Amino acid sequence: MAVSISFFHFESNKFWAFKQMVEAKKYFSNNDKVSFYKMLGTGGKGGFIYPDLSVYSLLCVWKKSEFLNEFIESSNHAKEIKKRAKKRIDYIMEPIFSNGLWDNENPFKVNETRETKKENKIGVITRGKIKLSKQIDFWLNVSSASDAIKNADGVEFYKGIGELPLLSQATFSVWKNHKSISDFAYKNRAHSEIIKKTKERKWYSEDLFARFEITEIKTQNF
Repeated sequence: MAVSISFFHFESNKFWAFKQMVEAKKYFSNNDKVSFYKMLGTGGKGGFIYPDLSVYSLLCVWKKSEFLNEFIESSNHAKEIKKRAKKRIDYIMEPIFSNGLWDNENPFKVNETRETKKENKIGVITRGKIKLSKQIDFWLNVSSASDAIKNADGVEFYKGIGELPLLSQATFSVWKNHKSISDFAYKNRAHSEIIKKTKERKWYSEDLFARFEITEIKTQNF
């Protein structure tokens, strides 16, 4: 298994990019090389509330790593992105921990026998499907969670991502190494408070937390 999360940056062709949230599914719906995929919009300032219409994301779980590389380098989808986007960044990862569900499944299967390297960068995905009855309470509190991550020591990238505005939200963050994410998880007071509120107020009908070891980052400018 290999996991990729890609970010496509657009200066023009933004309406085309927006339509790909639906139209690009043709590349995956009957693709037996992929076990899970999500077309994702991204958030601007504040993490979620304001959309970033210049950046879109694609999350895929590939059955083999060679399928991933082929898709990024030479697929019809890659050719379309190259023609229309300004830049793409692909994070290639392997799951090292995953707990919870995304659409009634945990898509990230961890290889327990794989040895991780302490110096490698770590990718983190947190995802929650917000209950309708909890919307106001959640949105009044979410900015503190975003600020805690963005201002943490060791975080190198942070972006809000999501399938449905206001209802199904996620974040992807990149951390310098294992130690930086562990220090944040166990020592950051703001993070601890938001985790406590999440459990006490039961904001989510479904949620997932996953960590990945990032094995490669590919950046292409067009």
